[in-house]
Amino acid sequence: MSNPVFSNSPIFRDPAQQRPGRDSSVRGAGPFGGANPFGGGGTATLGAQGAQAADARTLDAMYEAPTATTRDTGRMTYDDVLVKTGGLLAVLVAAAAVSWLSGSVLLWLGGAVVGLVLGLVNAFKREPSPALISIYAVAQGLFLGGISSLFNAQWQGIVVQAVLATFCVFAASLFLFSSGRVRVTPKFQKVLLVGLVGYLLFAVVNVVLSLTGVGNLRTGALGLVVGLIAVVLGAMSLIVDFDSIQRGVRKGVPAKYSWSAAFGLLVTLIWLYLELLRLIAILRGDD
Repeated sequence: MSNPVFSNSPIFRDPAQQRPGRDSSVRGAGPFGGANPFGGGGTATLGAQGAQAADARTLDAMYEAPTATTRDTGRMTYDDVLVKTGGLLAVLVAAAAVSWLSGSVLLWLGGAVVGLVLGLVNAFKREPSPALISIYAVAQGLFLGGISSLFNAQWQGIVVQAVLATFCVFAASLFLFSSGRVRVTPKFQKVLLVGLVGYLLFAVVNVVLSLTGVGNLRTGALGLVVGLIAVVLGAMSLIVDFDSIQRGVRKGVPAKYSWSAAFGLLVTLIWLYLELLRLIAILRGDD
C-alpha cells in the first residue's frame, strides 16, 4: 500500500496484510448476521401448524422479489465513491477560486497548515468524519488556489495545463486498472514503496539544501527527471487506490466508508496536480 488513507484502514487493506486480532471489526456478515432468519425457536413456534403459518403467497413474494443491491443493504458502491469524490472536488475548486481572487498569502498558507493537520488526522482515523474531510477539502482548496495563482502569474495558462494533465493521468490509470493491463501485485507494491521512500528522502534533502542556501535540486535536468518519476509514482498510487476501493466494494463494507475512499483519492490527486504543476513549469522554462 502507498496511500495511508487505505493502508491504515482494515476496511481497505489487502487481506494478506491484515493484522491478526486488530482487523476483525468489519466482516462480511450476511443480511441476517449469520443467525437463523426464522429465530432460534422456529420449530417450536411453527409446531404442527407450521405449514399454515408459512403463508404460500408470502413465500412466493419473497422468492420473486428482486435481488437486493449493495445500496439496499447499506453497503458502499462505486457510485457512492464517485459522487463523494466529485462533491469534494467541487468544494476544493470553490475554495481555490476564493483564494485565487483574494490574493491573500496568509489565506493559502493557513490552508496549507490546516490541510496538513487534517490530512494526518483523517488518514489515521478509524471511522471517517464527513465534516473533517470536507474541511480538509476547503483548506487544500485555499492552498492550491494561492500557489496556482503564483505559478500562473509567471507562466500564463499553466494551471489549465496542469489540471488537464492531472485528469489525463487519472483516466489513463483508471483504464489500465479496469482493463486488467496493470495489476496490483506484491511486486508492484514493493516497487511503489521503494519509489515513494526514495522520493521522500530526496524531498527532505532538497528542503534542507534550499533552507541552508545551498540550492534547489528541483530545477534543470535533475528536476525534470524527478518530476517525471513523481508523476509515475502518482499514477501507480492511483492504481493502488482503485484496487483498495474495489476490494472494499467486493467485501461489502458499510456505505460510510465511501467518504474514506473519496478522501484517499483526493489526497493522491492533489499530490499529482502539484507534481505536474512543477513539471510543466520546468518544461516551459522562462517562456
